[in-house]
Amino acid sequence: MIDIKFLRENPDVVKENIKKKFQDSKLPLVDEVIDLDKEYRENKTKADGLRQQRNAVSKQIGVLMAHGKKDEAEEAKKQVAANAVELAECEKKEEELSEKIKSIMMIIPNIIADDVPIGKDDSENVEVERFGEPKVPDFEIPYHTEIMESFGGIDLDSARRVAGNGFYYLMGDIARLHSAVISYARDFMIDRGFTYVVPPFMIRSDVASGVMSFAEMDAMMYKIEGEDLYLIGTSEHSMIGKFIDQIIPEEQLPLTLTSYSPCFRKEKGAHGIEERGVYRIHQFEKQEMIVICKPEEAMEWYDKLWKNTVDLFRTLDIPVRTLECCSGDLADLKVKSVDVEAWSPRQQKYFEVGSCSNLGDAQARRLGIRVKGKDGKYLANTLNNTVVAPPRMLIAFLENNLNADGTVSIPAALRPYMGGKEFIVSGN
Repeated sequence: MIDIKFLRENPDVVKENIKKKFQDSKLPLVDEVIDLDKEYRENKTKADGLRQQRNAVSKQIGVLMAHGKKDEAEEAKKQVAANAVELAECEKKEEELSEKIKSIMMIIPNIIADDVPIGKDDSENVEVERFGEPKVPDFEIPYHTEIMESFGGIDLDSARRVAGNGFYYLMGDIARLHSAVISYARDFMIDRGFTYVVPPFMIRSDVASGVMSFAEMDAMMYKIEGEDLYLIGTSEHSMIGKFIDQIIPEEQLPLTLTSYSPCFRKEKGAHGIEERGVYRIHQFEKQEMIVICKPEEAMEWYDKLWKNTVDLFRTLDIPVRTLECCSGDLADLKVKSVDVEAWSPRQQKYFEVGSCSNLGDAQARRLGIRVKGKDGKYLANTLNNTVVAPPRMLIAFLENNLNADGTVSIPAALRPYMGGKEFIVSGN
């Protein structure tokens, strides 16, 4: 959510930003909110005047009574009563206008960074850099669930009977590999100076609407029936929510946190992409990284965050690339975002395994996350990035570490988390 003052003073900039995001239907909202804001400020000025008048007359009543001017005091009391009725009407209108303005401001997209490529959707995202040499072995690589099944490591049929489509049972060495990757990612981030956190896995609606757009909430989040609670789609939600309505001393910044959680997503409208396996699912686990910092440090942290993910994948012998998200692919709260994509030898293409985002002060403005500096208070900037999210990451791991004999090599970095094993072998 952008600053109402910025919109008031720069309506053309806001409109141009909406056009860059190909959301022209939102253009009339800018003029609408400007008109509402003008009405709100005029009403507030009137209300402030009535409050001053009430206070002045109230003081006058005391003076009149002290001087025995009872009749004049009674007339003044009638004036206060009439003033109270008018003031109540103004305050009601003020509240109504404030809510209307807020509801509109919540759907006007954040101002994107100047260097974000302009494009309508993810098909126009731009490759930035590749890390590691993508290879295609001289033997056929099976579909990822077939690799897992060869080790007795997955049961989708039982999961469908228990919970429906979009769920899975992982077993044996594949389940162990899943946990090993999460544990390794946790320690990897701790070694880079991040504080480990296990957050709540449910959040209230005011937190949910503070960290994402309403469209994202509808597409992603499961609502707990009869409760003001949602299952989180990523630990970013509860991690940023941790600081709702908080004032953080500037000397404590930056806050660098890495969090583990299960994640729950409707995946509304997600069809046709590797549906038979575990690429798109309703439940998975993830290690996340979160930064809360000063505005001037946000882009520096943005680069550090995505590089952490690249470095982790490279220690596991997985080639990756970074892909700059174009304007039309950016969620409304984001200033800038880059996807990290892993190489799939089977498909001979890259696929998304994580996303790094700079949200500027949008989440902080919605949630009231402020910083107390030497020159006063200001809004923090927030960033997030996926460290690793199995089982999607397992697809990349298994394909890139599969051997011709059907075994899977365990890179040196992961062996301590797999009991020292150098390979996963069928039947073990």
